[in-house]
Amino acid sequence: MHYRQLGNTDIRVSEVSFGTWAIGGSWGSNNDEESLRALNYAIDRGVNFFDTADVYGDGHSEELLAKATKGMKDRIYIATKFCRQGDIHDPETYSKERVRDYCEASLKRLERDKIDLYQIHCPPIEILKEGSVFNVLDELQAEGKIKHYGVSVETVEEGLLCLEHSNVKSLQVIFNLFRQKPMEELFAQAKKSGVGIIVRLPLASGLLTNKFSKDHQFEEDDHRRFNENGESFNVGETFAGLGFKKGVELASELQWIAEGRGNMARAALRWILDQPEVTCVIPGFKNKQQVEENLQAIEVPSFSAEEQRKLSEFYHQNVKQHIRGGY
Repeated sequence: MHYRQLGNTDIRVSEVSFGTWAIGGSWGSNNDEESLRALNYAIDRGVNFFDTADVYGDGHSEELLAKATKGMKDRIYIATKFCRQGDIHDPETYSKERVRDYCEASLKRLERDKIDLYQIHCPPIEILKEGSVFNVLDELQAEGKIKHYGVSVETVEEGLLCLEHSNVKSLQVIFNLFRQKPMEELFAQAKKSGVGIIVRLPLASGLLTNKFSKDHQFEEDDHRRFNENGESFNVGETFAGLGFKKGVELASELQWIAEGRGNMARAALRWILDQPEVTCVIPGFKNKQQVEENLQAIEVPSFSAEEQRKLSEFYHQNVKQHIRGGY
């Protein structure tokens, strides 16, 4: 395992880490025993950072992480998120009292006395512009309830706004072969500010595994079925903002990236890790096999300058115009 510094913090995290939305809920059926086996396997392989949120299974993924990391708080870092249990547009959701309640509830489920990285969970841009939530987080940090804080954002504009606050230590962004815009400005500014970049949706909700046909049917409780067009939350969180059939079509045009790299998923993760500003990538998983598959990305060859140019051209000419989600 390779490790990278999270911005200018004292935390070094595994470059392939994991997100726990899929084992919490909204990705179809789950098996907690299998989830715990997968978490334990990841830890055994050197993964030391996991991302979660209080709304993933209404706190269920936090509880699973508590079981898997019991007695490991000094060597396994956990990032969790808040605000989406309330009305994300209501300023009261970001008040000192409300955020403290969210924080203490997460601490209880995680069975920890301090959160390593506490993130605002994709708030509206108006909340970021108003900015008082950052003062609330400063207070929680002073109280010792959180070690560092960051923001999970939907757009580059939101990310740039967050960089105006000096205590923001990380940005969590959607970034993959279908969502390359953060490379244009945000990454360089984050590096200049000493802010880490955590990449979510690296496989565009599975599109970049190239395993789907256009007539694939997802389970009823899978957000890839009920949020394809942003019916429940930002459309960018599902298939990176592409319609499913268009995404399947575009993924088929990228099959060449798997040559010499095992498969498309490993290649897609490798491309992200090749970007020097990226701290870590956090693919999801449901079982040990998926954890192992994602970890294989560490070993496959990097992309050449010519391959990088070709992928940039593909994005600008074939993909960019189809992306939704205000990114």
